[in-house]
Amino acid sequence: MSWLVVAGFVIFFVGLLASIALHEIGHLVPAKFFGVKVTQYMVGFGPTMWSRRRGETEYGVKWIPLGGYIRMIGPLPPRPNDDGKLRSMSTGPWQGLIESARQASLEEVRPGDDDRVLYRKPWWQRVVIFVGGPAMNFLLAFALFAGVLMGFGIAVTKPVVASVSQCVMTVAEQTKGQKCTPSHPATPAAQAKLRVNDKIVSFGGKPVGSWEDATTLIRSHGAGPVAIGIVRDGRPMTLHTTLIAQDRPSVDDPTKLDKNVGFLGVLPTSVVEKQSPGFVVVYMWDLTKRAAQSIAMFPQRLVGVWQASFGGAERDLNSPMSVVGAGRIGGEIAASAVPVENKIVGLLMLLAGVNLAIGMFNLVPLLPLDGGHIAGALWEGLKRGFARVRRRPMPGHVDIAKALPLTYAMAVILLVMGTLLIYADIVNPIRLSG
Repeated sequence: MSWLVVAGFVIFFVGLLASIALHEIGHLVPAKFFGVKVTQYMVGFGPTMWSRRRGETEYGVKWIPLGGYIRMIGPLPPRPNDDGKLRSMSTGPWQGLIESARQASLEEVRPGDDDRVLYRKPWWQRVVIFVGGPAMNFLLAFALFAGVLMGFGIAVTKPVVASVSQCVMTVAEQTKGQKCTPSHPATPAAQAKLRVNDKIVSFGGKPVGSWEDATTLIRSHGAGPVAIGIVRDGRPMTLHTTLIAQDRPSVDDPTKLDKNVGFLGVLPTSVVEKQSPGFVVVYMWDLTKRAAQSIAMFPQRLVGVWQASFGGAERDLNSPMSVVGAGRIGGEIAASAVPVENKIVGLLMLLAGVNLAIGMFNLVPLLPLDGGHIAGALWEGLKRGFARVRRRPMPGHVDIAKALPLTYAMAVILLVMGTLLIYADIVNPIRLSG
C-alpha cells in the first residue's frame, strides 16, 4: 500500500474525529448555557484512552472512534406522581427495562441538581441542545464547501466549443472507440462549420447564457433546421444547420438514455472559476436535497450493499459507505496522479460531504438519534401549546422512556447496518477508478 494512500486515510480520519468533536460541542455549549449538568464529553466509544476533568465535566477520547457523546443528567423523567422518588422495579420484561433505565437516570441526580436535569428544561431549550450537533455538521459542511468553491474554484462548463464531432455515431460505437468512416454522416455541428472557441450566444432565436441553457435548447429542439448565433474572434455571426434526433445519455442520470433528443455534436469548454457566497448556498441546498433523498432510499440501497458483499454483485457508486469506505476514498484521492491542489480540494469536498451526511442522518426522527430527541421535545411543546390555548391543565413531560424498547431495537439495527457497511467497504469497496 502506497504511503500516500495511508496519508490520505489518516488525514481524512483526523478530519472526521475533529468533525465528531465539533458535533458534540454543538450539544455541549447550549447544554451548559441552559444550565444542564454535563458529566462527560467523549469522542469515541468503548474504553477510555485519555480523559481529564474540568469542573464537573470529564473530557476524553475513547478507543473506538465511531462517534461520540455528551452525558447529561436526568434525560428521563420519573413516573407520573413519583415526584422524583425511586420505586421498586415493575414486572414484565419491557417495563422492567424501562424502569431500570429510569432509575439509573435519576440516580445520577445529586442534591441541588433538581433544576439542572435535562427533562425539566423547557422543550425549546432541549430542541436547541439536540439540534446543536447536526447544526455544527451543517456549518462545517458549508465552511468546507465555501472554502473550496470560493477559494479554489470549481470546474464549470461554458457555451464555448471545445471540440466538434465530425460524424454521427451511436452510443455503442462511441463506447467501443470506433473511428469515423465514409459511411457515417457528418454531424450537424460539422455541417454548420462550427469551430473550436466559437461561443454560442443563441439557439433557435433564444438566448444562451450557459452550457446548461444550450443543452436544454438543443435536446428539446429535436430534429429539424435551426439557427445558431455565435461569436467568433469577437465577431457575431449566425450559422444554420439541421439537427438530428438521437438516443443520448440522460443529463440527470448518465446510466439512462433520453429517447429522440436533439443532437448537435459539440463539447463545451470547462474552466475553473471561483464562486460567490450565493453559489455556495445554492450548491449546499442542492446537495442537502440529494442527501435527504439518499436517506429515504437507504433501506433499498442496503439491499444492494448486501448483494455486493455476499452475492458478487457490482458495488453501486451511489451506495452508502462507512467511515472505512470514506477513508479508502480519501487514500485514493491522496494517491491519485493529480496536482496537490486537486488532492486538497478532493479531501475537503469528501469531508464536507461526510459532515452533510452525518448532519442529515442525525435528524432522522428516531431514537437514539438526535432527531428522536428533537421529535420528543417538539411533541411536548405542541401538547403544552394546545393545553394553553384550550386553557387546560398543563400536561407533564413527554416520557421518552416509553420508547426505550424501540430505541434499543434501533440501536441494534444501526450496529448491524454499520457492520455490514464496514464489511462491504473491506471486501467490495467503492473505488474512484477501476
